[in-house]
Amino acid sequence: MKRIAIDMDEVVADAIGRFAEWYKRDYGIEFTAKQLNTTPFENLIDPTHNGFIKAAVYHDDFFKDLAVIPGCKEVIKDLYQHYELFFTTAAMEFPNSLLPKLAWLGEHFPYILWTNIVFCGDKSIINADYLIDDNVKHFKRFIGQGILFTASHNHDVQWDVRVNNWQQIRELLL
Repeated sequence: MKRIAIDMDEVVADAIGRFAEWYKRDYGIEFTAKQLNTTPFENLIDPTHNGFIKAAVYHDDFFKDLAVIPGCKEVIKDLYQHYELFFTTAAMEFPNSLLPKLAWLGEHFPYILWTNIVFCGDKSIINADYLIDDNVKHFKRFIGQGILFTASHNHDVQWDVRVNNWQQIRELLL
């Protein structure tokens, strides 16, 4: 059975939405869906607030209850019938994210066992046929096929295999 490794943030969990929510809470500025989908978040915020993003991701509640990326639950459930699935997240940079991410996965994907959840730094250690991720840096030494999931920060990035949503993943892998 082939293996698929799936990133979390901006692939199945909407971290950009959390940034926007907290930025509105803290500064009263709201962004449109188009802005959030096409412009890197750091380019949307006031330059005098440049510490906002770093402070947010190190906050204990940032990763707690992120929204689910549309379509992923249904497609992942179907992929689970045909592939060995692993959630792989480079969470070691933000150690406060480990327990919230684990709880989030348990809530939204209870059929994925803890043995198939990998918290790592360098994803090149992952032995899978496919890696679905929003950051091409994780593909550089990955031995399988990297599948770039479109996010606001990677519109200008060139990559051979790119998907814009979970329906396109369904078409590609099922």
